[in-house]
Amino acid sequence: MRSTALQSVRRIVVKLGTGVLTDTTKRPDLVQFAQLVAQVARLRAVGREVVLVTSGAVGAGMGVLGFSKRPTRVADRQACAAVGQSRLMAMYEGLFRHYDLPVGQVLLTHEDLADHTRHLNARNTLLTLLQRGVLPIINENDAVSVTELKFGDNDRLSALVASLLPADLLVILTTAEGLIEGFGRPDARVLESVEKIDGRIEAMAGGTTSDTATGGMSTKIAAARIVVRSGIPLVIAPGHRHDILDRILSGEPTGTLFAARSGRLPARKRWIAFYHHPKGTLKVDSGAVTALSEHGCSLLAPGVLACNGHFEAGDVVSISDAKGREFARGIVRVSDSRVRDRSIGRDEVVHRDDLVVL
Repeated sequence: MRSTALQSVRRIVVKLGTGVLTDTTKRPDLVQFAQLVAQVARLRAVGREVVLVTSGAVGAGMGVLGFSKRPTRVADRQACAAVGQSRLMAMYEGLFRHYDLPVGQVLLTHEDLADHTRHLNARNTLLTLLQRGVLPIINENDAVSVTELKFGDNDRLSALVASLLPADLLVILTTAEGLIEGFGRPDARVLESVEKIDGRIEAMAGGTTSDTATGGMSTKIAAARIVVRSGIPLVIAPGHRHDILDRILSGEPTGTLFAARSGRLPARKRWIAFYHHPKGTLKVDSGAVTALSEHGCSLLAPGVLACNGHFEAGDVVSISDAKGREFARGIVRVSDSRVRDRSIGRDEVVHRDDLVVL
């Protein structure tokens, strides 16, 4: 399975987690940076395109500003990010210079990818950097981002970047060996592959107790949902091994491979599905669930059971079944007030061209 999924990989997004970039004092681990940069340089030397999504800005700034734990105040985290981001880029630039590899910093906010014009501009910038032989290094613009506008974590950001390009593979390097079944038990084992993300897989995920990290395995599973639906495989693997990227791309059974779903979503549908905070939710009946999921139909007004939130025509909304489980997203053609007052008869609420089954 691995050799088949990875044999044609040309463009790779590699996410480096805070845990693999900083030491026990919360400062950047220069040895780790050097070995990771060396691995990326080897990939570039054999003609693969690489995009880095890096964590570590807040962690790097914490030590400088005297924080022993991740700050709770937004302003303190932003100050740490402002100090730490410049330190990160200085290290990356110096290390990649040894391999004659130029780097370019790209700082993103959620709105950069949610707005369609800015979304396309971000994609064009990244593709131009790659075409020019520049290695993009991406992070969230934590110095200015606020909670309601954040991606949430860099696992999600890396998945969105992979979907944006699109990439052929996303690799998330972390402190874990992969997704572990039976964590804490004598018979615990790393899952070699995941064909489908279901309740069993989600139950294996947990949070983090790290002072510098913001996610855990649960955020990586959420990232996996994005990329595998986009048609991109994901590998979660340990970032402290000095040959981990080589081993992954040679098809060796290391880490956990999440298999991509067949067929790649078109770019516009990826934008609808993953790059928005939905403005509301439409709860639909079982007939509508079947029509949308199995027959590729549009969502008509009679199939809507309930409407939550406030939205206007052109906004992205979540679509859930009668039990509240989200299964699709789409761009509505009418406002929430018109859905609620049933003034649209049997008209389309979401056209099938503007709808994505997740």
